[in-house]
Amino acid sequence: MLEDATYRKWTMPFFPGSYAEGDWYKGSRMRFLARNAEGKLEGMVANIAENKPYEFLSIKHIGVVKDGNANLESDQTKAWEGAFENYTFKETDGVTELQIELNTDETYGDMFNGMWPKALNILKELCEV
Repeated sequence: MLEDATYRKWTMPFFPGSYAEGDWYKGSRMRFLARNAEGKLEGMVANIAENKPYEFLSIKHIGVVKDGNANLESDQTKAWEGAFENYTFKETDGVTELQIELNTDETYGDMFNGMWPKALNILKELCEV
């Protein structure tokens, strides 16, 4: 899920060409990036709040990337303040279940409701290979 090659595949529904920059260790700063139609880098800046491999991952969003530059202070950034993604992995009888909790501004609800099922279907296919 977090390896570069597979991350790029399952996150495609969110933004084609998506990739992550940084490492996934607790306390690390990450940048989730992709190039827009004009070729400029856009994305999110986040901190890894927790990472217990194969158990739990928590990502706290703290800013946006616009034109390749991180912005942690703009109004757009403030809309993401406090947003997080939590991934919980539970194994039962050799089958792993992934539970995702997402807390974000309500204005993004419809967008994410359309993207998440597509992304998770790709992730499921990658895991079942």
